[in-house]
Amino acid sequence: MRILAVGGHPDDVEFQCAGTLAKYKRLGHEVAIAVATNGEVGSPSLGKKEIAAIRKEEAAAAARTLGAEFYWMGHPDEFLFNNESVRLAFIDVVRQARPDLVICPNPTLDYHPDHTTTGQIIWDIRIMVAVRNIQTAHPPTPAIPEIVYMDTVAVVNCIPNKFVDISEDIETKKRMLACHKSQEAWMRHLNGMGCVELMESFARMRGYQCGCRFAEAFVIPAYWPRTAPKDGLL
Repeated sequence: MRILAVGGHPDDVEFQCAGTLAKYKRLGHEVAIAVATNGEVGSPSLGKKEIAAIRKEEAAAAARTLGAEFYWMGHPDEFLFNNESVRLAFIDVVRQARPDLVICPNPTLDYHPDHTTTGQIIWDIRIMVAVRNIQTAHPPTPAIPEIVYMDTVAVVNCIPNKFVDISEDIETKKRMLACHKSQEAWMRHLNGMGCVELMESFARMRGYQCGCRFAEAFVIPAYWPRTAPKDGLL
């Protein structure tokens, strides 16, 4: 199986579903990470170009930690819109990754517009990626991928219908999130906890809900057409 996780910002994937990616990578599946925006407002002190370059390298380092393919889309942070050119860019990234499954933000429940827009675009283009007459730099996918929504920030509003036990993979998730050093001081200022500590508190809570030490939560939406994965993915 090939799995693509798409985050609105650098570190979204690491917070919300890196444990699941690590689990499936360990089990022999192929994984990829795409980041929609460049994170250019993600600093209280650095300018846009400087922090965007730093966050790109941090995100790439996290992907290397996992051995995942990495796609940096570079759209402006806080100004991601669901228009034709952006859709085509998303279509092309999905076509490059050729996933059986795409993990993305929930388009209706999350608090941040870059998250919800990312999820909505993935929802909107799911069938388009396989359509021959929609042309991008890469050829259409051989099949329409499945979609799963990642948890929301601080688990607000999200009632999951699927949990993944990541207890064996929590250390990999920690190492990936620790790559995002530029966010550490800001997270401590905003939340009183650093990135890894904050993530671990969410993973413990989701684990408590489903009877394991650490877990990640997902919403599997209803849609058509779909196929039942032969390997029982997620």
